[in-house]
Amino acid sequence: MMDVGQDAIGMIIDKLFEAVVEEIAKAVMFKALLEQLESTLGSVTPIVKEIQKLNRELDRPADETEKFIKKLEQGEQLVRKCSTVRFNCFKRIYYAHKLQNLDASIVRFFQVDMAAQQARITRETLVKVHQIHDNVMGLEGKAFKISGACSVPDPPAVTFGLDDPVEELKMNLLEKGMKVIVVSGPAGSGKSTLVKKLCKDDKVKGKFKNNIFFVTVSKRPNVKVIVQKICRHKDCNVPVLLTDEDAFNELGRLLNQIQPEPILLVLDDVWSGSESIVQNLKFQLPDYKILVTSRFVFPQFGLGHNLKPLNEEAAMALFYLSAILPDQSSDILDQNLVFQILRACKGSPLALTVVGRSLCGQPEEVWQMRVKEWTEGATIFHSNTDLIFPLLSSLDALDNNIKECYMDLGSFPEDHRIPVTALIDMWMELYKLVEDRYAIVNLNDLSNRNLVNLVITRNTASHNGCYNDHFVIQHDLLRELIIYQSMSEPIERRKRLFIEISGNSFPEWWLEQKLHQVNARLLSISTDETFSSNWYDIKAPSVEVLVLNIQTKEYTLPNFMEIMDKMKVLIVTNNGFFLAELNNIQILGSLSNLKRIRLERVSLPSFDMTTLHMKNLQTISLVLCNVFEAFRNPTFDFSDAFPNLKEMNIDYCNDLVEFPNGICDIGSLNKLCITNCHKLSQLPQGIRNLVNLQVLRLASCVELKALPDTIGNLSNLDFLDISECLSIQELPMQIGELCSLKALSMRGCSSCVLPASTTNLKKLEVVRCDEKTAYNWEKFEAHLTNLNVEVLKEDANLNWLDN
Repeated sequence: MMDVGQDAIGMIIDKLFEAVVEEIAKAVMFKALLEQLESTLGSVTPIVKEIQKLNRELDRPADETEKFIKKLEQGEQLVRKCSTVRFNCFKRIYYAHKLQNLDASIVRFFQVDMAAQQARITRETLVKVHQIHDNVMGLEGKAFKISGACSVPDPPAVTFGLDDPVEELKMNLLEKGMKVIVVSGPAGSGKSTLVKKLCKDDKVKGKFKNNIFFVTVSKRPNVKVIVQKICRHKDCNVPVLLTDEDAFNELGRLLNQIQPEPILLVLDDVWSGSESIVQNLKFQLPDYKILVTSRFVFPQFGLGHNLKPLNEEAAMALFYLSAILPDQSSDILDQNLVFQILRACKGSPLALTVVGRSLCGQPEEVWQMRVKEWTEGATIFHSNTDLIFPLLSSLDALDNNIKECYMDLGSFPEDHRIPVTALIDMWMELYKLVEDRYAIVNLNDLSNRNLVNLVITRNTASHNGCYNDHFVIQHDLLRELIIYQSMSEPIERRKRLFIEISGNSFPEWWLEQKLHQVNARLLSISTDETFSSNWYDIKAPSVEVLVLNIQTKEYTLPNFMEIMDKMKVLIVTNNGFFLAELNNIQILGSLSNLKRIRLERVSLPSFDMTTLHMKNLQTISLVLCNVFEAFRNPTFDFSDAFPNLKEMNIDYCNDLVEFPNGICDIGSLNKLCITNCHKLSQLPQGIRNLVNLQVLRLASCVELKALPDTIGNLSNLDFLDISECLSIQELPMQIGELCSLKALSMRGCSSCVLPASTTNLKKLEVVRCDEKTAYNWEKFEAHLTNLNVEVLKEDANLNWLDN
């Protein structure tokens, strides 16, 4: 593109920016979208000015530039029209889609230039990543890093019916003094969305600046973790807190250091019974506000705001946003059907969104059938389940197999990200799935129906079946729906059993000696930080999947596992702040049918492993674990303990410095993933023995200095990933002996020298890398006729460092 094009883009962006600033004050219905557009324009303006200053060319064809200039001109006209839109929900949706598309077009056009800047930042950050982890792991108690742990999440780009509540609450926040404000409403009524939108308001941000702390409290709050997150958010040393009183005192000291600056503490999702927490956080400071969201009303705190259901206009607009495709017209819908659906959803934003998504693209007959079901069945439910009923119909619309998978999500605690890899482990065994990708298909189906949110923290996360950076987030109301459904049958007849133990208070039915044995295939037990690991026996011989959600610093695996002869999957996830030492591990040796083990944020102690012989174990996953003591045990014969192991995943295990040579004796291993282990410096020469290995991932092991010379012996290896292995300066000459290699990922490896033997990789089909690394492959492309060098976008999303 010539300089004329540069000047034209610069001028029209200035005009568009001016229009956006003017319209924000007038077009209140589109304020959030216009503010997003203003932010985007503010981000790209420096890039345009730098292009003009340096008189360089954008990497875009002239015709594409002309189209972009025309789009910007149309964008200015679009923005100018926003203030003319009144209370017509159809026009509002139309203009909202147009504004979102305009913003996305600007981002796409400048993606190349922005990616170049982000790439530099990313590479500089990755070079120092091991230093970051050293600092983090040096904290007393081995606390893990929570970067921006209390930042306010972004609200949806388009909201309906919240403008008036925001203005009302804003007046309370802008007043001086100490005040507790409670926003109450039913589950799924939009309380959290309202508060997020409020915290993003310019005047609120202008007053409280960097002193807005957003924390989720939930049904089973952990005060110590909440305070530790706030300390980390303010870049303070994370203290070891033995009691809740210690936590309150520590937070009081921190907030006293911040005052007299205004402070806003948001406590999201506070349950009945947790009022004392709010009371203990009421520090007498000159300008301090506590904003609470809850399904419950807390009159003892005085000021309250009860969030009402959406009115008909707002409900219809939100429903159409979910139920109508962008290129569809609302005229195709039977308005009588729409009004019946709105009545069934009772103004609940979550119900409107979920039901709308389930009907989107469906023929009118499906809409009619759904309304008929609600009309016939609504009266048989208690009044408290009125909201649940339309959501139940969304579940009934699911294919039976997908519905079964969805119900399993109740195994995990509320307000926590669920690792997709954990779900894969469960579903592969419970439903006899042939490949991982079938589980991903199911999750995508659930996501498309708005029943879950899929979060991917790295752009290239799913290449060659790697889902370590994929997570599922579930709304509390939908999780409660699962629990509600699972409780419809007697305990002894349930297919899945979800148990929550507070302190050491076991459910009465568990303690009842006359209870028939539990026949559930899936058993989930969640315990809190005060649990003592003093277990009572339970008869559950049919359990195939056991999920243990823990929070204590020490945790003992229950002895009743010994009689779970059918168990195939064990998942232990620590949701506490510190690593948990896992005891009684030797009991795993009695589980003859166990196929998959997944441990997260636990410390494996040294123990007598001579009795551990797990002939059917196929997969081991260790995430954010301390493994040094267990791996260095001289009595442990890996090949004898796991003679048929096929897959081993080690992710973010920060004390892994040397990979155990004994694992290389497991001849059955065909997939080995050692990722984000920033202290791993070398691989053993014994890797030559893994003759059946097909996949080797070493991504982001930044201290790994070289691949062993014996890697050439891996004749079955068809995928190798060394992305972000910044210390590898060259590949060994023996790399050319990998006669089966089809795919190689080496993003961020531009300084890695490729040997002449690279020309022998005749089966190599794809190399995935960044732009600079791609230059290193140009001289080999003539020799490797099947090769496709795929340049990936720079992965500047550093959320993966937050673990």
